[in-house]
Amino acid sequence: MRTMARAAGFVILFLILVTSRLGGGIIQPPAALVTRWAAEVTSGRVLPEYPRPDLVRHDWQNLNGSWDYAIRDRDADRPATFDGTVLVPFPIQSRLSGVARPVSDRERLWYKRTLRAEPSPGRRWLLHFGAVDWEATVWVNGHRMGEHRGGYDPFTFDITDALRPSGDQELVVSVWDPTDRGDQPRGKQVGEPKSIWYTAVTGIWQTVWMEPVPSTYITGLQIRPDVDAGAVRVRIDLARAADAPSRVTASVDVLDDPPSAGVIDAAVGDTITIPIGHAHLWSPEDPHLYGLRVRLNTGDSIDSYFGMRKISVEPDAAGVKRLFLNGRPLFEYGLLDQGWWPDGLYSAPTDAALSSDIETTKRLGFNLIRKHVKVEPARWYYHADRLGVLVWQDMPSGDNKTPEAQAQFGRELEHVVDALENHPSIVMWVPFNEGWGQHGTAARVDWLKRRDPTRLVNHASGWRDEYVGDVADAHRYPGPGVPAPDARRAAVLGEFGGLGLPLEGHTWLAKGNWGYRSFTTTDALGQAYHDLLYQLRIMIGERLSAAIYTQTTDVEIEVNGIMTYDRAVVKLPADAAAWHARLYQTPPALRTLAASSDVAPQRWRYTTDAPAADWMRTDFDEGTWQAATGAFGTPTSTRTVGTVWSATDIWMRRSVELPESAPLGPHLRIARDGVVEAWVNGTPVTMPGTVGDYFYAPVAAGDLHPGRNVLAIHAHKTRNTGFVDAGVVDVVEAKR
Repeated sequence: MRTMARAAGFVILFLILVTSRLGGGIIQPPAALVTRWAAEVTSGRVLPEYPRPDLVRHDWQNLNGSWDYAIRDRDADRPATFDGTVLVPFPIQSRLSGVARPVSDRERLWYKRTLRAEPSPGRRWLLHFGAVDWEATVWVNGHRMGEHRGGYDPFTFDITDALRPSGDQELVVSVWDPTDRGDQPRGKQVGEPKSIWYTAVTGIWQTVWMEPVPSTYITGLQIRPDVDAGAVRVRIDLARAADAPSRVTASVDVLDDPPSAGVIDAAVGDTITIPIGHAHLWSPEDPHLYGLRVRLNTGDSIDSYFGMRKISVEPDAAGVKRLFLNGRPLFEYGLLDQGWWPDGLYSAPTDAALSSDIETTKRLGFNLIRKHVKVEPARWYYHADRLGVLVWQDMPSGDNKTPEAQAQFGRELEHVVDALENHPSIVMWVPFNEGWGQHGTAARVDWLKRRDPTRLVNHASGWRDEYVGDVADAHRYPGPGVPAPDARRAAVLGEFGGLGLPLEGHTWLAKGNWGYRSFTTTDALGQAYHDLLYQLRIMIGERLSAAIYTQTTDVEIEVNGIMTYDRAVVKLPADAAAWHARLYQTPPALRTLAASSDVAPQRWRYTTDAPAADWMRTDFDEGTWQAATGAFGTPTSTRTVGTVWSATDIWMRRSVELPESAPLGPHLRIARDGVVEAWVNGTPVTMPGTVGDYFYAPVAAGDLHPGRNVLAIHAHKTRNTGFVDAGVVDVVEAKR
């Protein structure tokens, strides 16, 4: 049977690839790039798993599969005939949909299928959509059920009253999606993909399903762990029929082995507090989940789960604000995850594919994923919960230029939080990314903190810091770097890296691929990545609490993933997990031996005229050079300079006095924008391959000595702006 199913999958895949090359507005991606899971997709088996693991009913119908579709003018009436079939829930632009054609903002996408659901007394039929991008209107048997706006949140219609007594029921859905011609949240989607912007997604892109329920039934659960109190608090949301009992009661049972709590009976309406004795805490190292069963006296029953965990910002033993998990500091290191697929775009081909990215992330030793300007299906978060990975959840970005767009952004943000708040893996909400659509930041943060006090808020990842929220977040490419000191917030690096390596046969484009830095071999990429981690380790000792490397996979023309876009090749070295494990050890202690000018302005001698060849020697006389304070460079919004450096080159010397105690791990702490050469007491220092923020260049212990030492630096501009500064720091690793 498995062989036959796989063969059928290959047939469908072949038809998809052929269809995608036909004319008439069909999308024609430059390469037939697919994942290994695409061959498992058949019209009779499309994402068959129950789509909502945190609210499970066992009697349900999966409506994924072959639907009729039509594309018409936006304002046209329902079509009398349809254009063909589409494989739901794959976006119409994707290969796996079997259509692979664009839909503009001037067009409307129509879906149609029949289903079986027979009404009976005391039973309601619920029609669920995991997500539809962006404006969806639903009819059943010609009756308009309603409209939903939002591309990333689930929605439900009670279709009972529209059902015929027996036989086939007709379901019709129309979708309008303005993509980047609208202000609505849309993430990385654009009509004309390029650079960091990807192919648009329109229509149904998550599972559609139905389930029968009693006339009074559970619409949702809010589950909040309270580690400090040793309890979990559960609120039951209810749809109550007119003839419901005057007192609806619930039986709540925490399922664990051994049992940690008994069955609790309570009236629905109040928050139910359940003691959890000797709580088994959830963490990346031990992602323990408790089962939860809720039964109503009306006959409805839901299975769910939760994890006991606490996330906070607290000072460590040295007084540095850090991210804490379950009362202990934990460095969070992970990947920027776009969640795109070459064959399904927004939709993973199978549940195993959906889980695989998280499994690879864990296997390589990361403990964090930043889900970047996209919201995944509920099963993705379930896999994160059970596998044990922390998640920073972005809100998909939109332009938000008008009051109406900002109000829509707020509604969609609220719906996303409503849908995802029970997942223990999510530890941070990120409403804005790099200033895109950023507005009313303090108010958004305040709302999120009141709405969900169990999680942290990163008010804006990168770019515009408005000094609210729980973390200060910087982006540095390639980096790494550390945000400016903040007495109240933890310092995190929301994006860095982006090392690019195209691998032939595994790229969306054969040529013209893009990364922040480009490499031609896995060995060169591995060495550059190791150099970044070397810097990152020291910056943890400085004050860094988390870092996000760009990114999980290549995406379309971006080739800066740790995996190829088809997930066929992992680009990182085999021992990457061991490198990552070192990041989680006790941070190194940093002892300043000679401060750099960002700590306090330091005096240097300098010249912009080329000096004698021996200018870096300790006995060179720089008495005729000018004296000034660092840093040297071009002032910017993020850089303060002591002396403006406008020439192409600058030569600098500085004497520093070191104490009698020998340094254990001496490093130059150096900032550069351009090409920099450095010497310590006449001995050259090897520069790491990074620019911008202050970074660390190791110095051999014998090259420094107690008393007077001379730092010599030559900096050369490679563009109009420049920046250079340096000091000496001793990096002391904890004894193990």
